[in-house]
Amino acid sequence: MPSFPDATLTTSTGLTLSSLMASDASALMSAFSDAELRRWLPLPSPYTMDLAESWCTSTSRELLESGRGFVLGVRDRDALVASIDAKRVDWRARTLELSYWTAASHRGHGVMSTAVRRVADWVIGELGFERIELRIATENVGSLRTAARAGFVREGVARNAGFTDAGRVDLAVFSLIRSDRPSSG
Repeated sequence: MPSFPDATLTTSTGLTLSSLMASDASALMSAFSDAELRRWLPLPSPYTMDLAESWCTSTSRELLESGRGFVLGVRDRDALVASIDAKRVDWRARTLELSYWTAASHRGHGVMSTAVRRVADWVIGELGFERIELRIATENVGSLRTAARAGFVREGVARNAGFTDAGRVDLAVFSLIRSDRPSSG
């Protein structure tokens, strides 16, 4: 299985997307203490500093090097404000799923839609993938808005396909394929 490159991506709005570092663990802990974020992410509770440090270093590095996924921290002026990760990677079919979170202080400002679109352009344009999926709880209005603003097409609902700490949820399925990109001709 191929591995993903250890890339650094930038956006026209000044965001930098790159691998997580040990120094990001405290920002991760802070973001994951937010009740709204925890409402949609089935995170361990308590989410400890040891878990945060492991995710930022060994776990994210192992995903990248094994080709099973990647984790990119989204930074605004060097501060970690969000993250995007790839999972369910199928190298043969050239498909993967992205998921993301944004710290409370940066929600509603277009940070994540800009970052998701930049990652999608990289995954399709530079890495040669054909399809990217997003699977979002149908009541997670902010994340649904992000998907639409990033140019993803809503395909339908996967019933009872996800879970949160509150229980099972339906997931809206969005996709972006190579022909959806304006430069794909």
